[in-house]
Amino acid sequence: MPTPPRIRFGTDGWRGVIAGDFTFEGVRLVARAVAATLRAAHPEGERCLVAIGHDTRFLSRRFAQAAADVMGALDVDTCLTTSHVPTPILACAIPVLKAQGGLMVTASHNPPSYNGLKVRTADGGAAPVSLTDQIEAEVRRLLNSPGGWAGRAMAPADATFDPLPPYQARLRDLVDMERIGRSRLHVVIDPMYGAAQGIAAGLLRGIGLQVEEIHAELNPWFGGVSPEPLGGSLGELAERVRGLQESRKIGLAFDGDGDRLGAIDETGTFVTPHQIFALLLQHLVARRGLTGTAIKTFSTTTMIDRLAASHGLPLTVTPIGFKYIAEVMRREPFLIGGEESGGIGVAGHIPERDGIASALLLLECLATEEKPLGVMVRELEAKVGPHCYRRLDLRLASREDGRELGRRVGSDPPASIDGWRVKEVQTLDGVKLVGTDGGWLLIRPSGTEPVLRLYAEAPTQDQVSRLLDWAKRYADGIQGTG
Repeated sequence: MPTPPRIRFGTDGWRGVIAGDFTFEGVRLVARAVAATLRAAHPEGERCLVAIGHDTRFLSRRFAQAAADVMGALDVDTCLTTSHVPTPILACAIPVLKAQGGLMVTASHNPPSYNGLKVRTADGGAAPVSLTDQIEAEVRRLLNSPGGWAGRAMAPADATFDPLPPYQARLRDLVDMERIGRSRLHVVIDPMYGAAQGIAAGLLRGIGLQVEEIHAELNPWFGGVSPEPLGGSLGELAERVRGLQESRKIGLAFDGDGDRLGAIDETGTFVTPHQIFALLLQHLVARRGLTGTAIKTFSTTTMIDRLAASHGLPLTVTPIGFKYIAEVMRREPFLIGGEESGGIGVAGHIPERDGIASALLLLECLATEEKPLGVMVRELEAKVGPHCYRRLDLRLASREDGRELGRRVGSDPPASIDGWRVKEVQTLDGVKLVGTDGGWLLIRPSGTEPVLRLYAEAPTQDQVSRLLDWAKRYADGIQGTG
């Protein structure tokens, strides 16, 4: 009998190395648990429908088909996408189909050897912790039942659908495509071999923009890098933009499942997700005249705090993970929500991050202002001050080392770090040391692996480096005495 798989939902879904932690047995088990959980919450006697999609990773289509087959055997109706799709496109289709939920096969921005499952609710948003806790409990129940997770008869599922047309219609309602079409922008797009390939490019070509796309073919190895739109991975995109003769130009990049956005300005400079988030917030308020709560995660720039205060907007800070932002979106009128990794969601759309929608909204912002992206970033800094940021991930000997570091810093925080004075300590998710200059250092151990995540924001890159260097020395010291 095969070994029961290890399954735990993290920040957004269950992920693992293909054929190691992430297996067909595990996918079938989670599909059974999701089906049972959704059926239990559904009125008795009514059919339950689940939308299923997948990205471009190795075996993703077969994993998605396996999940659909299992659910079909449990009398749950399924609709499987005709091809690979970004997560936000599947999410947008769920309420259109009037489905009770969705299952997306993807490991998002993780390395090529990984795959995973994301669960979405009836409104298209990320599953809250309460739901994933129920799914995990059902997984444990199945594992403890004799033959409960292995060897189950399956019924091949063959219902498929194309979620792209309703998504394109939603975007046309959300963004001023005509204004973007008049901008004469030259756009270079890098989907990083992921599921967003062809989608934004097709929309923009359809309104008359000059568009070129790189890394827009199936390559499950993603060119040997993790499909995460960070500056260090976008060198070719930056070079393409820099080499264009046009003055009105921009580079856009998406992660593996299309829910995160990265950007390159007209000089070939990487624009951080924090800056994009701030620019979109400013645009929605100043140019669109909209209002509502601004939502950010604990590791996101204080530019959002300052902009929200300057416009009289309520601000909510959540733990790290877009599922926490989605919970706020569901319970109160909001304007925008975002996180440091490039995931942004806006009012009038689904309670989900969407890299393509964010990209189009950024193009609308540029078309409205009639200024290059780099100029707009400099104007933003003139308004809220310079904000430099960097994240550093440290491998640790054990997960306990990370927890011990958090405990020590939280119980005995330093009064200053190389002359940088600490004003307060915040512990919403990890330990954040906030300085008198508004800068901060966040120390947060991973909940699933021996990794310590260090985040820092300060007025200068030199200060950011000094904060991260101190945290690294501190971590090394604890491991050395452990």
